[in-house]
Amino acid sequence: MSRAISAVKGMNDLLPTDVARWRALESTIREVVRLHGYREIRVPVIEHTQLYVRSVGEGTDIVDKEMYSFVFHDEPMTVRPEGTAGVVRAYVEHGLHAKEPVSRLYYEGPMFRGERPARGRYGQFYQAGCEVFGDPGPLVDAEMIDMIVGLLRRLGITDVEVLLNSLGGKGTKARYRERLVEYLEPHKDALSEDSKRRLTTNPLRILDSKDPRDQKVIASAPSVLDVIGDDDRAHFDGLRRHLDKLGTPYTVEPRLVRGLDYYSRTLFEVRGRGGELGAQNTLVGGGRYDGLVEELGGPPTPAIGFAAGLERLLLATSVAPAKDQPEVFVAPLGERAMGEALALARELREAGVPTLVEGRGGSLKSMLRRANALGSTIAMVIGDGEVDRGVVQLKDLAAHAQRDVPRAEVVSAVTEAVRGGSTG
Repeated sequence: MSRAISAVKGMNDLLPTDVARWRALESTIREVVRLHGYREIRVPVIEHTQLYVRSVGEGTDIVDKEMYSFVFHDEPMTVRPEGTAGVVRAYVEHGLHAKEPVSRLYYEGPMFRGERPARGRYGQFYQAGCEVFGDPGPLVDAEMIDMIVGLLRRLGITDVEVLLNSLGGKGTKARYRERLVEYLEPHKDALSEDSKRRLTTNPLRILDSKDPRDQKVIASAPSVLDVIGDDDRAHFDGLRRHLDKLGTPYTVEPRLVRGLDYYSRTLFEVRGRGGELGAQNTLVGGGRYDGLVEELGGPPTPAIGFAAGLERLLLATSVAPAKDQPEVFVAPLGERAMGEALALARELREAGVPTLVEGRGGSLKSMLRRANALGSTIAMVIGDGEVDRGVVQLKDLAAHAQRDVPRAEVVSAVTEAVRGGSTG
């Protein structure tokens, strides 16, 4: 026997028992974003590497360390590490800005990063996200954050914390970077090796370090809120007023940063506690990126978005799996009954009833055991005698009731039963 091949480390299989929970989660997310006017967009998994270099930014961990990149026909390509850049590229390429004043887009799918696997963090992971183009806020910022909190509550995740910050505009980030470097330089020897490197490449990312040495240094670092301009402060104050009006709790965290260069003004994270999260407790992150559309070749366009890690959400919630087993189990007894079972199953499926036919034969007892194991609602028993009499035996597996139904009435009787009626 040949040696079995295992999955690549960090790339996980989702078996049918897992997928049932994923489908329930995805269905809830889609319903919530639909109620807020978002439409789904699907973009390629592979993009030109330059897209991520220009948007995410050189000096970020994603671009420098984590991207799965390769060369195809002399063209550098990358398997997408995050969703926003591809959506912005599509927004620009297809001229959506000329077709509608405000675009609300939703996406979901696999992302890929070559980082060390951890609980809820994998080489291939799944995200769902929303992007709004064309609305400068701050009303839309508050609405998006409130939508996220409402979604988490609907998923049963009530113990959440919203962290809020503003990075200001392009000029603000430059001023703050200068002030931060000025503060950090005298403490350089006390920083971790990663932060020493970031001091010259991306000093704002030092604020996001979890290393105890860095934490001690940045505890007294200057706040970006001390250097934002009047317009940025008015935007941030407006966001907070809207959240207060909605009753959406939040905490201002002036040292909150995220690992992508394109963020400006509003920045937020939503963290959860409980479930199986452990230390990896950030569920949702996002913010404004008012300069990214222009950076990627489009007109100046305000924009805001967020992404949620689906693995993290599943760790935080006990969402019940979507039912994906057949409602009806057809048990044919005898050769003549086989053909009749196939015809009945097709009619039921055409009526929208998930149906499985047992084609391996065996005793009625063994077939009913399998029907119960599958979680079917009804077992339909068809033997040669039932074929001769023109009837089908319906068994209500939960109520342990059974009756014979004329063949012509089977589909309507089963449809009524699976929609809340009874076979008796």
